[in-house]
Amino acid sequence: MLYWLANLSPEGAGGVFNLFRYITFRAGAAFFTALIFGFLFGRPLINWLRVKQKKGQPLREIGPDHFAKAGTPTMGGILILSALFVSTLLWARLDNGYVWIVLLVTAAFAAIGFADDYAKVTKQHHAGVSGRVRMGIGLAVGALAGLAAAALHPDALSGQLALPVFKNALINLGVLFVPFAMLVIVGAANAVNLTDGLDGLAIGPVMIAAATFGIISYLVGNAVFANYLGVHFVPGTGEIGVFVAALIGGGLGFLWYNAPPAAVFMGDTGSLALGGALGAIAVCVKHEIVLAIVGGLFVVEALSVIIQVFYFKRTGRRVFLMAPIHHHFEKKGWAEPQIVIRFWIIAVILALIGLATLKLR
Repeated sequence: MLYWLANLSPEGAGGVFNLFRYITFRAGAAFFTALIFGFLFGRPLINWLRVKQKKGQPLREIGPDHFAKAGTPTMGGILILSALFVSTLLWARLDNGYVWIVLLVTAAFAAIGFADDYAKVTKQHHAGVSGRVRMGIGLAVGALAGLAAAALHPDALSGQLALPVFKNALINLGVLFVPFAMLVIVGAANAVNLTDGLDGLAIGPVMIAAATFGIISYLVGNAVFANYLGVHFVPGTGEIGVFVAALIGGGLGFLWYNAPPAAVFMGDTGSLALGGALGAIAVCVKHEIVLAIVGGLFVVEALSVIIQVFYFKRTGRRVFLMAPIHHHFEKKGWAEPQIVIRFWIIAVILALIGLATLKLR
């Protein structure tokens, strides 16, 4: 919205308003706007959620003893998303199609998550919206996002799968690109959702992965950097960096209240939305496979559940003491902060490996 202020300074003439032309300036402004928003409205929102929800998020009777957290309100993702949307709409170029793809995917998955959280809170039961309904709506959203991204991508890249490490390597998916995009977006949304089980566990790796893809989107969207690194140039994707900066700012504002012991939980409202956002960004910048590396922690969390269910149905025994895998380590006696910080460290390592793929060509 504020990008129009750049018109007050003729291009190349310099001046204060010329700063608004630069993605880096607007990304920095978006970060601080979202961060301040989180600090200002975090406590009032938490108090309001506590009054409205009364008993807070229902806790499963099985699994680790988390009853000390009873009464903690959920839907804290509203804080992250409010800061994210306000900041992005203020500082991003609203004539950029990629920004709208990511925003609308985020909003759609936020709505799915909100409906699920609302059902859980009102019924005081951990079973919310039917998994089939959530999956069906999510796949529809992913399909629309895949179609939109394919329409915006340059002709040479539309419908193509870019391979990391291998220079100029493309696999023509054709009509299969949309189902692939659906898998990436829905898979990312649900993987982050499964990771959100301990105070601060999900939001840290989400911000790390988002920062990584903010760098990638800026480089991929810049012809000079893309040519130097030998990656595919996708015009316009640099603007996603503003969205990512707002996400990180909003995430830090939320983490202030979600750090152990959490005053509020993210809920499906936040985890599904943020995971969907990461998936949509990866599809837009043509780095879907790199998301599996950068978001490897989320992949492992999801796989631990799949393996556990598959093995138990066939043998009646469990591979892990409890799934997702962070609960397995709780059962083994690891303290919650120990698990969270170690998983953050793993997320940083994976992010660095993901960034390394840009140069290893």
